[in-house]
Amino acid sequence: MNSWHIQQAIRCVRLGGVLAYPTEAVWGLGCDPRNAKAVRKILTMKSRPEHKGLVLVGSSLDQFDDWIKPLSPADLAQVQATWPGPTTWVLPCVDSVPVWLRGHHESLAIRVTDHPLVKTLCATIGPLVSTSANPAGKEPARSALRVRQYFAQQPDYILQGALGGRDKPSEIRTLDGKRLR
Repeated sequence: MNSWHIQQAIRCVRLGGVLAYPTEAVWGLGCDPRNAKAVRKILTMKSRPEHKGLVLVGSSLDQFDDWIKPLSPADLAQVQATWPGPTTWVLPCVDSVPVWLRGHHESLAIRVTDHPLVKTLCATIGPLVSTSANPAGKEPARSALRVRQYFAQQPDYILQGALGGRDKPSEIRTLDGKRLR
């Protein structure tokens, strides 16, 4: 991947923009999770209610130290056994996590990616919001063209790249063994 394009994506996020980018299975929309305006732009683009919450993606578990509560050794082992990879975990979050990220929950959905492009982005700028690039009720975008068809000029930058080869979006799990998707 051309480093110029990665630098443009990083610049977009740092300036409060919304980024469209390839993930393990589908195209995603992302932004700085601490930027309420950018997060709300994504929610508006998708027609997604705030109360549902969003997923954050990172390049390593330690990037979430300020976001989630410490895990027991058993829970930590369970989570780490699936990362990096396409498994999203819903974990207890610290009280300071804004409602625009966690929704009406006391937990936050997080994933440590194995997608090389996303891993590079997150290693440089920290965790990103990672939600599928599609309006509510529509199939997730599997190409940059579909992102443009869904959202026209709304993403501030589209980072070209290949999907990670998975057929389905990330599996969502909870520590009590429930699989949400």
